[in-house]
Amino acid sequence: MLSRRIAATAVSFAAFIGLWWAISALEIVNPVFFPAPPLVFSAALEMLEGGVLFSDLQVSLGRAAVGFVAGVVLGLLTGLLTSRIAFFNLMLNPLLSLCRPIPAIALVPVAIVWFGIGETSKYFVIGYSVFLTVWLNTHHGMSMVAETYVRASRSLGASRSREFVEVIIPAASPYIMAGVRSAAAVAFLCLVAAELTGASGGIGYRLQESRQYIRVDRMFVSLIELGLLGALLDAIFVAIGRRVIHWEQM
Repeated sequence: MLSRRIAATAVSFAAFIGLWWAISALEIVNPVFFPAPPLVFSAALEMLEGGVLFSDLQVSLGRAAVGFVAGVVLGLLTGLLTSRIAFFNLMLNPLLSLCRPIPAIALVPVAIVWFGIGETSKYFVIGYSVFLTVWLNTHHGMSMVAETYVRASRSLGASRSREFVEVIIPAASPYIMAGVRSAAAVAFLCLVAAELTGASGGIGYRLQESRQYIRVDRMFVSLIELGLLGALLDAIFVAIGRRVIHWEQM
């Protein structure tokens, strides 16, 4: 099964690169704006030799990690409160539902005014969207726990704390894990938005710099870097989910 997946992935990538190469060779699009794979590969080597490829990766991963962890922790705690305690649900649910449609990129100017152009504003933008994603899934998962599970645990004499730890959290875990997995992708989306303004390093900053010099080949390198990072992180969360939530297929 695994070999078939690897083979299918390899064929898919080969077909995509072949199509990309054909479009470039036929000059359907201006080669300046749609560089061929060899030119993008050369740009990647140039960025690697210049030291910016890994330095941007390190900076962006650090920002994404801080915002992601902060958002996940706050999202989990808030989701637990709003789903199990009526007071917090009444007080916070309307406010958070109002905040959800606000895109992270719209908060970038506000974050800069509040926190300046330093790292804190970038952590805030990333953490904001991660928090809302995790909160929504946690709240939904906790609220959807079947009442029969709760009644069965109580009929067996389980205490409230044991019921919460051994019944409610495991039943809601698939939703929570799905929220964390989605939040990882959201973190990278918001990372680019945060780095496009007021940054001196990172993948988003490199995209903006490449645009100014019309280095589309470098822009492609940054986009591919983001895609690979996102795919790798998603695969890691899928593997963790299969181990932790072994009763659910992710």
